[in-house]
Amino acid sequence: MKQATLHQLRVFEAVARHHSFTRAAEELFLTQPTVSMQVKQLTKVVGMPLFDQVGKRIYLTQVGEALVKTCRDIFENLDQFEMKVADLKGLKQGRLRLAVITTAKYFIPRLLGPFCQRYPGIDISLQVTNHEYILGRLSENLDDLYIMSQLPENQETCYKPVQENPLVVIARVDHPLAQEKNIPLKRIAQETFIMREPGSGTRKAVQKLFDHHQISPKVRLDLGSNEAIKQAIAGGLGISILSRHTLILEGVNSELVVLDVEHFPIERYWYAVYPRSKQLSIVAGTFLDYLLSSEPLICQK
Repeated sequence: MKQATLHQLRVFEAVARHHSFTRAAEELFLTQPTVSMQVKQLTKVVGMPLFDQVGKRIYLTQVGEALVKTCRDIFENLDQFEMKVADLKGLKQGRLRLAVITTAKYFIPRLLGPFCQRYPGIDISLQVTNHEYILGRLSENLDDLYIMSQLPENQETCYKPVQENPLVVIARVDHPLAQEKNIPLKRIAQETFIMREPGSGTRKAVQKLFDHHQISPKVRLDLGSNEAIKQAIAGGLGISILSRHTLILEGVNSELVVLDVEHFPIERYWYAVYPRSKQLSIVAGTFLDYLLSSEPLICQK
């Protein structure tokens, strides 16, 4: 392995992460033949196959899986070293890799702006995806921090609450209940609901509240996108329960309104999560401290 180059390891890790020579080439701005050659040379150095090909798909061999973990440890140690040198020079430089749940896209970019102005030497890589893919990235330790509202159940992690994430009842602005106060939960249950898909953190929190009060809401439609739900509400298909942060970009002429319903908002939080075995980089620690000291974002009421 002393004959392996750092470049070969980076190419191999990109192929392993994408399960594709083509996508790895696109990410690294290389030609596909160049990527294939680098992996071929690395395979020769290792002395055992790194990938198995089944049809058009490639899969890591057992040796390949061990090597990709080793590669990521090497890259992380090098990143830590570069950040340590920058820190000793009195600079905050390096790369911050964030993965956030889809709903967090409504507020994380608003916090990243001032952070990047404060630390212009820090480059940001932001992945926005669903809960399932977040857990996958967390298990593979692909990012520095993960922002989510539903904590992992089967992974050993450290986490800290960084922002409130209240769930509220949202209706069209001309809904008959829009001007009512302290609407009973049983009254709301008579309305037609548009819900997030089963398994989502929002759906679980809502179901827990209704189950506690032995109420069954009438769910007409399941949608996997907050924006689709908001459009469905505006189209008169029903009401919904979403994070108040989904309204953060709605203006004064919004077609949506938050209903005043008993037992709402459901109090939840956004958490910054990382593997328990992971040592946060200087940059990640700086960003976590920034999140913890940030003022709560004000959302439309």
